[in-house]
Amino acid sequence: MDILELKPLAAQLFNDIRALSFDGVGVTRGSYGAGETAAADYLREFALREGIEAGTDRAANLVFHLPEADRDAPAAWVGSHLDSVPQGGNYDGLAGIVAGILCLVGQKRSGRPSNVPLKVIGFRGEESAWFGKAYMGSGAALGKLSADDLALRHRQSGQTLAACMEAAGADIEAVRAQTVLFDKSKVRAYLELHIEQGPVMVARGLPLAVVPGIRGNVRHNRIACIGEAGHSGAVPRWLRKDAMFAVAELITRLDEHWRVLLERGIDLVVTTGMVSTSPEEHSVSRIPGTVNFSFEARSKSVDTLEGFYQLMRAECKAICRDRGVCFEFDRRMDSAPATMDSQLSGLLAEKCRLQGTPFELVPSGAGHDASLFANAGIPTGMLFIRNENGSHNPGEAMDLDDFMLGTGVLEQAIGSL
Repeated sequence: MDILELKPLAAQLFNDIRALSFDGVGVTRGSYGAGETAAADYLREFALREGIEAGTDRAANLVFHLPEADRDAPAAWVGSHLDSVPQGGNYDGLAGIVAGILCLVGQKRSGRPSNVPLKVIGFRGEESAWFGKAYMGSGAALGKLSADDLALRHRQSGQTLAACMEAAGADIEAVRAQTVLFDKSKVRAYLELHIEQGPVMVARGLPLAVVPGIRGNVRHNRIACIGEAGHSGAVPRWLRKDAMFAVAELITRLDEHWRVLLERGIDLVVTTGMVSTSPEEHSVSRIPGTVNFSFEARSKSVDTLEGFYQLMRAECKAICRDRGVCFEFDRRMDSAPATMDSQLSGLLAEKCRLQGTPFELVPSGAGHDASLFANAGIPTGMLFIRNENGSHNPGEAMDLDDFMLGTGVLEQAIGSL
């Protein structure tokens, strides 16, 4: 059957899961939380009605495949993540899982499975918004979660990641032992379809894009700048230890370094997404004694990430000396950049051309589960779908026609393996 005939089914899946996870503003499918679980249960029940087998792996990720598939043969895996950020959009992650399931539905209804068996995986816990750590489900499957990772606490409930994963059905002792739960020898390829989370494709009028690589990042979820609180009118500048002005100076210095590096053609983005003084203490007339803030840098180059990180630490030392403050850092988090498999990227590009769909190569600034597979030595390819209004917000606006074009490319690429 023509995969485009499944467009009404795609709309139903997206609409039903949106309704299950609507929070009054956007959608909230918290990692290992109620919204993510509701989406997982819905997809499992849907798959079973379609005659598709649905279960979980030892890391509590969802796995779908045809009942008649050869379980020992190397498979083509298609996947993405189930969770969302708080008050996020409906397509971030979910689009990749729905695309894979539609490919399975097409194979089941037509009675023509692909030569290479297709398996679809829905990862739990990809978003860092909930525990301060990304790629939890895929990381657990690949034996990448450390004891420090499992001790991270949920932003709202305070429960540890280990407790939440175990409640979701993960084999937590195997995860804790960093056992590789995903048999890499039985993977022909890993493919991920995802919405673009920036404005490039909309600006260029591209329905689809092939992703050649994914930026890595280095971050601190919380850095505390500690100075000395005081009366705003009574302490002159030369005697102040103002934590807010110190943080502002640090951010200004980092922005200038970033500008210079960009002028040299170096790939880098830098963000401070959270800055706060204590709501119990702050006031208009108080010099802030403590300011908490986050730091993140992203690049396609490991050397650039490390160099900029050390530059940030050096600037902190200089500001400590100049302003009489100090900086305290929580645990450093790193995600390595990843390069997609050139043959799979070429295959996706070929299918776009054969379909007559305009496309370009567009690197990913955001992180994806695909990066872990690529860095584990698994042949990995990634396809972007045009999406208006960015991502990580309720305004995500993927056009369903674009999505079906991408699903068609995915289906044809699987069929050519």
